Amino acid sequence: MPVAMRVSCLLSATARSFSLSCPAAGPLCCRLLGPGSAVRRNMSSKRQMDHLERTSNNYRQNTLYSAQVCGIINESEAVKRLRIAVHPDFTFKAGQWVDFFIPDVEKVGGFSMCSSPGLLQREGVVELAVKYAKHPPAHWVHTTCTVGSKVAMRVGGEFFFDPSPSEPSVDLLLVAGGVGINPLYSIMLHTADLLRLNQASGGRDYNIGSAHLCYSARNTQELLFKSSIIEACREFPDKLSCDFHVTQQSTDVDLQLLPFVNHGRISEEVLRKHVDPQKTLCYLCGPPPMIESISKTLMDLGLPKDRILFEKWW
Repeated sequence: MPVAMRVSCLLSATARSFSLSCPAAGPLCCRLLGPGSAVRRNMSSKRQMDHLERTSNNYRQNTLYSAQVCGIINESEAVKRLRIAVHPDFTFKAGQWVDFFIPDVEKVGGFSMCSSPGLLQREGVVELAVKYAKHPPAHWVHTTCTVGSKVAMRVGGEFFFDPSPSEPSVDLLLVAGGVGINPLYSIMLHTADLLRLNQASGGRDYNIGSAHLCYSARNTQELLFKSSIIEACREFPDKLSCDFHVTQQSTDVDLQLLPFVNHGRISEEVLRKHVDPQKTLCYLCGPPPMIESISKTLMDLGLPKDRILFEKWW
């Protein structure tokens, strides 16, 4: 049975969970590989692969959950944020993505959660921020999806931050390009949630280090979640920090954003301030050329490649 037909049948059973054995889709995600990696070269040099092909070897849960869109927000001119009510058994880790199945749409989408596991626990919803594209799943989100639309989702990916209380603290460096902010925003929100838990328990729950976000976009209008990011940094000024980088800004920067905005790409000088080879754990997400460039710079700064995790979006 074709995947699209199978999913259409599954979606008719609302609020149930299902097991699937077939591979599904999402972004490419892995630890940084050595210079001889055929995977990295082939992924960027051959034709653009379908979502299913691209992540056929990635981890994913065995269960597909029915879900329903309960809110739609225009995050920017080109990005819509969906609030999606999910099954009570649905779980994910900050940074992971979902295989996104839509009735009557053959292609399977792959979108990172931009919300925290804490929001799921509190409200029973997850959020996805989807940029407009002609790719059928993204096009459906922007042209057809309404509050009440039913979908199905399955969680996947090894790109996540999920510390246990017993683990030693690490300092996070989060580097995002464009809509690559989604999983890193989830990680930042999760870090803020853990810091709140620590406040409530007097610091007995988690060993939380610092988290710094470097976020690049063409202009400030395309910086997603910027107000919430700044708010989190102000709530925990000794733990959370951020700087925004704009490469094609043609208008004056808003005064409230001005202290956080830098013109130009993320530089070696900026990264150097936040790299400690012994303590830093770096998460990168963005276009492949940016990932390649930032990864090389980080290794030149002495950060071991096994402390650089990345996710590439095409």
